[in-house]
Amino acid sequence: MSEPPLPSRRRRGRLFRFGAAFVVMLAVAGYLVVQYVTGGGRGPGCKVVSAKGDGATYEFTPEQAVNAATITAVGTARDLPERAVTIALATALQESTLRNIDYGDRDSLGLFQQRPSQGWGTPEEIMDPVYSAEKFYEGLEEVPGYTRLPLTVAAQKVQRSGFPQAYAKHEPDAALLAAALTGRSAATLTCEGRPGATRASGTEAVQAALARDFGRDLLQPAGAEVDDGAKPTPSPSAPDATVEPDGRTLTLPVDDARDSAAGGSRRAGARGWQLAHWAVANASELRIQRVSYAGRVWVAGTTDSQWRQDDAKGSGKPAGEPDAVRITTGR
Repeated sequence: MSEPPLPSRRRRGRLFRFGAAFVVMLAVAGYLVVQYVTGGGRGPGCKVVSAKGDGATYEFTPEQAVNAATITAVGTARDLPERAVTIALATALQESTLRNIDYGDRDSLGLFQQRPSQGWGTPEEIMDPVYSAEKFYEGLEEVPGYTRLPLTVAAQKVQRSGFPQAYAKHEPDAALLAAALTGRSAATLTCEGRPGATRASGTEAVQAALARDFGRDLLQPAGAEVDDGAKPTPSPSAPDATVEPDGRTLTLPVDDARDSAAGGSRRAGARGWQLAHWAVANASELRIQRVSYAGRVWVAGTTDSQWRQDDAKGSGKPAGEPDAVRITTGR
């Protein structure tokens, strides 16, 4: 029996290749949909926008949001300027894309790809985001006049990278993140808030995470003490972090006047918005459902994840009392 003409065989070969490619595309699309719905390996679920009205935005994942919030909290806990936070965030964006990875060039690890063999710490220490951020800031503070240096120069003096100019491309995104996560830009960071793989949930988990990132002083204003479980002991001289009667809402009073009197360098309202944005960034990790501050509210799972006017009863603060960040968790 004779073989079909050559053009016919070629057409059948092309159809087979197209069909195979189509099946592969469907499989990939299905995988991505499943990953997005289940929360595994999904794309961006968080967004930060510019407060300048210039249309600048940056989209990132919940995992990146948690790490960015931690890096920022460590910096502000050291009372460092926003410029230091921007440098740190740009560095971590370049080194690890803000993911706490356990691999890298030679023995590099973690958010900043620090090397145990170069004296940055043990592998276990470097894989702790708080520790690695502290070590980066320690190095940055040793750079004379780092706030006046180009970002690439300041970062390179700490990192000693083989590609020092690579940090520059991340500066715009890092600046947007820093403005939101330090609290200078109000209501500019949102996340979808779909629960992911969490270690724990509830108000105790939120308090423990706050103490981890900011230090225990955050939960013990004006002399209150915090025990090993990060539970604050009430202070008779100042309001303290409290759990409301519903058992799901943690209230963090924000007293700008007291913060200024204590010598802090932050402007009015910045602490409150930093805590509010920190909570939104950690919403998926800690199963946070609602965050409110300064008459605005964010609710997890809404279609646009925007900060809106808080019309809930009792959302305002009593006259003469400090404003408060309220963080409501899932059951």
